[in-house]
Amino acid sequence: MAHIFSALDKKAVDIAKGLAADAVEKVGNGHPGTAISLAPLAYLLYQKVMAVDPTDPQWLGRDRFILSAGHSSLTQYVQLFLGGFGLEIEDLQALRTWDSLTPGHPEYGHTDHVEITTGPLGQGIASATGFACAQRFERGLFDPDAAPGSSPFDHYTFVIAGDGDLQEGVSAEAASLAGHQELGNLIVFYDANQISIEDDVDIAFSEDVAARYEAYGWDVHTVDFHQGSDYVEDADALMEAINEAKEQTGKPSLITVRTIIGWPSPTKQNTGGIHGSALGADEVAGLKREIGLPEDEAFFVPEDVLQHTRSLHSRAADQRALWDESFAAWATQNPDRKALLDRLLAGEVPSLEEHLPVFESGSSVATRQASGTVLNALAGVLPEMWGGSADLAGSNLTTITGARSFAPSHRSTSSWEADPYGRVLHFGIREHAMGAILNGILLHGPTRAFGGTFLIFSEYMRPAVRLAALMKIPALYVWTHDSIGVGEDGPTHQPIEQLASLRAIPGLDVIRPADANETAWAWKTIMERQHVPAGLALTRQGVPTLERGDGEATANSMAHARLTARGGYVLAEGSREPEVILIATGSEVALALEARDTLERDGIATRVVSMPCVEWFDEQDAAYRADVLPTAVRARVTVEAGVSQSWHRFLGDHGRWVSLEHFGASADAATLYEKFGITAQAVVEAARASLDSVGKASQ
Repeated sequence: MAHIFSALDKKAVDIAKGLAADAVEKVGNGHPGTAISLAPLAYLLYQKVMAVDPTDPQWLGRDRFILSAGHSSLTQYVQLFLGGFGLEIEDLQALRTWDSLTPGHPEYGHTDHVEITTGPLGQGIASATGFACAQRFERGLFDPDAAPGSSPFDHYTFVIAGDGDLQEGVSAEAASLAGHQELGNLIVFYDANQISIEDDVDIAFSEDVAARYEAYGWDVHTVDFHQGSDYVEDADALMEAINEAKEQTGKPSLITVRTIIGWPSPTKQNTGGIHGSALGADEVAGLKREIGLPEDEAFFVPEDVLQHTRSLHSRAADQRALWDESFAAWATQNPDRKALLDRLLAGEVPSLEEHLPVFESGSSVATRQASGTVLNALAGVLPEMWGGSADLAGSNLTTITGARSFAPSHRSTSSWEADPYGRVLHFGIREHAMGAILNGILLHGPTRAFGGTFLIFSEYMRPAVRLAALMKIPALYVWTHDSIGVGEDGPTHQPIEQLASLRAIPGLDVIRPADANETAWAWKTIMERQHVPAGLALTRQGVPTLERGDGEATANSMAHARLTARGGYVLAEGSREPEVILIATGSEVALALEARDTLERDGIATRVVSMPCVEWFDEQDAAYRADVLPTAVRARVTVEAGVSQSWHRFLGDHGRWVSLEHFGASADAATLYEKFGITAQAVVEAARASLDSVGKASQ
């Protein structure tokens, strides 16, 4: 029987092992063990299995590869070098050093052909569910009628995960949903080497992983390199399992690979000592003796091996040419869908202003309700929009009216009609997985996905939200029930510190609109921003829809909501040059306006600044920011129903704040605002205290 690996392939695998050991040894830190023992699998995937184009990291037809065990970055970097994907030997030599293309964990946007930033365990495998969902949705958007396996939008997502990934809870959340969604395009390799930083995982992890994944609805395989008393890196068995996984189109597949970490390192294999530390010179020499490499030559790569591995370019070019023919035929037959694809790939958004709902002043509308109205208006002109909620659709108002649910058709219920290409996502009560899945969707392709839950449960999403900000991808979070206005649900559901905590994440836009029209313009601005995630913090309770003019604020007319895009703007001007500035967000803007009326009646010129998004305000030029918040006006008050931590930089030495510095309680919203002192009268008193402080300082 012909074997999948030739003699040169086997030699290349040994070279990959030596490079992994040398790279960590040179820098003095890193994770060599898994990269050594997984070299056969990584080589097989890159050289024999995956559809790739080493010259084009953005090729639409490529299979996606996710190294969820991101600490073992060399598992991927070595293959990117051997296959000629843009890394050279100098890059391996620069592992984990300043400004190198080989950072400690793979980073999206930093190294070509890296699909996702991994490192926090569980995030890669969880986001892979999003990749697989996106592949199916995009196929439905662009080529829904093609026969299975015949579309240029058909491909696989491959994942390498380790024991740590499967122990993290987010992977379980996502795997459960992946099985439910029957994502046959998702193939995960579980490196069951049974070693983590604390050595043998039996001290903490002993479950039957295969049985668990079978219960999730996965197709499960095992390839065991332990063959009696021998240890055989059986590439043929791996290939057979991959082929069987591909044939199972109705289930995601888990291929457990039973390995010995660091094999065949002579004394450190199968120990925690090779997981996250350099081997040491003697051990590296011993490893090289075992695999027949020169002991005294670091980063040894024979020319014949490199020529062989980089012949991947020729094989990939042939595969790419076939795909290009298929894509060209699709484009000719589907000009409208091709035009849509071109727009999305260019990052363009059609004009949205004429599609924004306009909410009449005088009414009381919860901003979550306004958001649902706007979402549906934009969904009508943005077919790339899809999303849903973590089982709170009726509260978050994140359902695209009339759209089918994204799920196999037989998953339909009395409330939801399912379609494999539907636009309404049901994440279930899996907030953390929802965040990771959104990341995968956005990394996979050019659609725009959103997910909703209560603001308090942004806590459960935070690791994935942080990664979205780190990767600069436009995930959209609809976080409703944004304050003690939640009311009777009590302190467990009332966000107090969440707004300040989220604003502390660099690169995350946090938007808390004051009324329905600010909500509309916030949605427009978010959809026009392509390289940053955004979270909308929306009220459960109704807030007044403000009566606005058509331009900037005057003493008698409030500013138009289009100024929301500036992040902070003068909503209501004082009767003359302002003596005090009230800065507010969300539902508390109405309190600031009421306080302004009182102060103005008392002869105190008062400006109200609505600050829906501090991040957008910070992006404005210094002149604009100084015009909104002139330094000469030192009497200032911030008003927000949460901790004041994120506002002090706007207040100066004489500012005051109306905030909530403790947890909430169970009562109706009106009672809570009154009892906790978040009232218009409290704002008036804070303004007077700030003015008194300025006056005393001037004496």
